[in-house]
Amino acid sequence: MEATYTTNLHRILVVNPRTCFTKIAIYDNNKLVYLNKLNHNSEDCHKYTRILDQHEFRRKAILDDLKKADIDIDKIVAVVGRGGYLKPLKSGIYEVNELMKYDLIHNPAGEDSVNLGALLVDDIAKTLGHAKAYISNPIVVDELDDIARISGHPLFPRKSIFHALNQKATARGFARQQTRRYEEMRLIVAHLGVGITVGAHMEGRVVDVNQGFDGYGPFSPKRSGTLPAGDLVRLCFSGKYSKEEVERMVMGDGGLAAWMGTEDVSKVERMAYNEGDATAKLIFEAMAYNVAKEIGALSVVFNGRLDAILLTGGIANSQRFVQQIIDRVKFIAPVHVFPGGDEMEALAFNVLAALRGERQISIYE
Repeated sequence: MEATYTTNLHRILVVNPRTCFTKIAIYDNNKLVYLNKLNHNSEDCHKYTRILDQHEFRRKAILDDLKKADIDIDKIVAVVGRGGYLKPLKSGIYEVNELMKYDLIHNPAGEDSVNLGALLVDDIAKTLGHAKAYISNPIVVDELDDIARISGHPLFPRKSIFHALNQKATARGFARQQTRRYEEMRLIVAHLGVGITVGAHMEGRVVDVNQGFDGYGPFSPKRSGTLPAGDLVRLCFSGKYSKEEVERMVMGDGGLAAWMGTEDVSKVERMAYNEGDATAKLIFEAMAYNVAKEIGALSVVFNGRLDAILLTGGIANSQRFVQQIIDRVKFIAPVHVFPGGDEMEALAFNVLAALRGERQISIYE
């Protein structure tokens, strides 16, 4: 039976798979009407060798939750999810196709829960029968200038893997506040979260950015960021650690987790300033110092002509952390803080704009 819904209503289901939970939301046009975080059984999450094998139980959990919440799924016209580790892409909205699913299943550039996003939304859209599936601004968005790709050795090109979804949404939101177009602004955007990425947004393109997945840049709550290359090489061949252990040092057990035994920034902040822990204070301030240095380094991309510096992400909720960054970079350009970062809203609004014909839907190829 064909779904019945008014032509001016765009009901959008948003799916954001994370480590052992899945966030879902329903938007009617730009209005949030339902939001839930589905916490999965840890046994279900860890009994599979590959993250992609979690697909079926997560799909069922999503549909069961929507039914329990009495959501009229016949009105859903679009299902959008986080984009995973695909081949490098230009920013935008992409309809999920067979090639995209094949690349995620057979040849992903990295293993992460976000790889489930496109697979889940495609399956759910097919189950609904009348909806289409999309991803938007995945972490592999690549708009780098050629000069920004060059490292000190041809075997190690610099790659673009960053928080494209939140960085782009924050930049566009700021541009609207200034009654200007994102495509005419010159911005540095720092996403401060579990991973930290700092991007140079030059008139609508992120022309330079640190690779925040397992690469370089500021250290973060769980990632080591840039490490001394020679020391890392010697550690790898010391015979003391396996490949997997070294990879965990770089991503997962690095940063605050390595230094302080916790990835909880607020806990480290309390240790530093309420409990007088000198090591916690040094590491907390060093993380902010590293972010400020990354912003300073990117400022040269603009030859001194920069409109603003934007700080976003979960750590931006710490006034003490962002103030330490502001104190070091405010001479470069005005600094604006946007705590948090609503990925669900960004996904929904991007697809809504495409459904309204305001933005192009791209083809993954």
